[in-house]
Amino acid sequence: MDPISQGIVGAIVPQAIRSKTNLGVAGLFGFIAGMAADLDIFIKSTTDPLLFLEYHRQFTHSLVFIPIGGFVTGYLLYLILGKRFKVSFMESWLICSVGYGTHGLLDACTGYGTLILWPFTNERIALSIISIIDPLFTIPIILFVILSLVKKSRVFARLGFLWMISYLILGAFNQKTAKEIGNRIAMERGHTDIKVEAKPSFANLWVWKTLYEADGKYFVDAVHTGLNRRIFEGQSIAKLNLKQDFPWLKQYSQQAQDIERFYWFSMGYIAIDPSRKNHIGDIRYSALPNEIAPLWSIKLNPKSTASQHVKYVTHRDFGIDNRRRLWDMILSGW
Repeated sequence: MDPISQGIVGAIVPQAIRSKTNLGVAGLFGFIAGMAADLDIFIKSTTDPLLFLEYHRQFTHSLVFIPIGGFVTGYLLYLILGKRFKVSFMESWLICSVGYGTHGLLDACTGYGTLILWPFTNERIALSIISIIDPLFTIPIILFVILSLVKKSRVFARLGFLWMISYLILGAFNQKTAKEIGNRIAMERGHTDIKVEAKPSFANLWVWKTLYEADGKYFVDAVHTGLNRRIFEGQSIAKLNLKQDFPWLKQYSQQAQDIERFYWFSMGYIAIDPSRKNHIGDIRYSALPNEIAPLWSIKLNPKSTASQHVKYVTHRDFGIDNRRRLWDMILSGW
């Protein structure tokens, strides 16, 4: 999730459940702790562009790291603000552990992939029930946090907590509907015994990107799960075939290893970027849910040495036209 969402969820949960803690302290400490796990973005390399992909949402987001992350943030906040707010170290540690713990769990609800079970497994958990950015999820929680502080009432914090849980449940329900529609689309194409994935499109829970594999291809469509369920037929693309697509690539070169790393990060959904030469894209994400237009990719270079890395490239096309087209999709199902 975006930093504001992470922070505000980290604030409202300790406000709602820590009945003996001052609401302002719980909110402030929880807000800071709720964002702290994303400090892993500073783990990067000038020579290895994929290093940050391996470590973002890794150990700092795992369940076993929660007491450690809570301890570090709690100790620092205790040193800086403990005396001013009359907070003991133990209370600071508890608040920050609760706030910190919300981070990895909330990230796991998105489709990006989070290693919440590290170090026991390197599986990227992605429940895909909420978009990485969703104002309808975040803004009400912000309002409830503010109300709890202004009114000095924990009731508003608990209402915000209830909103958060209800919204995630709605996401899970809509995802189930999207998968059912996606399976129907696949059956109409003669594709059976397939697994349909469904991810919410940008900033809403109603238009979903469906994705499945069949006949050596990936098929992408968009569906609306509202009252007037709609299908926005999409595109298909051949799965990556290294021997066919990159016959010049040496098996044990660094670029070949980087493709394996990108495959793991993308949870297997990689293919040749149709609009860019020598690019392999992560087809899970696109500006419009019924298109194959990766938001990020890796670029291979046939002239690279055996030890040179691929190049990581972003293509975040959220221009006015795409925003308008997505908005039209959202409105069309009501």
